[in-house]
Amino acid sequence: MAMKSIVLVSLLVVVFASSQAEAQVPSVSGSLININGTIFCSLNGNIVPNAVTPTPAFANALVQVTCGGNVVASTITNAAGIFNIFLNPLQFLLSSVLSSCQVVVATPLASCNASLPADGLLQARLQLAGTTVLGLLNVVNLVPALFQIIQV
Repeated sequence: MAMKSIVLVSLLVVVFASSQAEAQVPSVSGSLININGTIFCSLNGNIVPNAVTPTPAFANALVQVTCGGNVVASTITNAAGIFNIFLNPLQFLLSSVLSSCQVVVATPLASCNASLPADGLLQARLQLAGTTVLGLLNVVNLVPALFQIIQV
């Protein structure tokens, strides 16, 4: 019985906090920011069209979100080259993320294919892919635009 009371009180606190947060900020600016995508082992991180062999995924690549030159979040791609990063809406404004942040694949391309450059990294600005509502939570989905190689 005590456990049920704790769970109920915790749930009420979350609901109250969510409703207070929604009352103070517009829905998009108070939304959780989800950055996701798939990286492939190619010069631009995308599938190579009409390739003789399928473009492999870039597994175990370090993916960073940088804003103003500072790394603010990072993750590792899975075996399928997929990454997912969440940003706290209390720390990041959506407009700032879209204007000053980018996705950087910090693992050199040569680590997935020796014929690709060893001294360049992939970088892409972010673009809006849509929003999702999950109960009381709004999620803004961002994806990388076209990746380009930057020399380091």
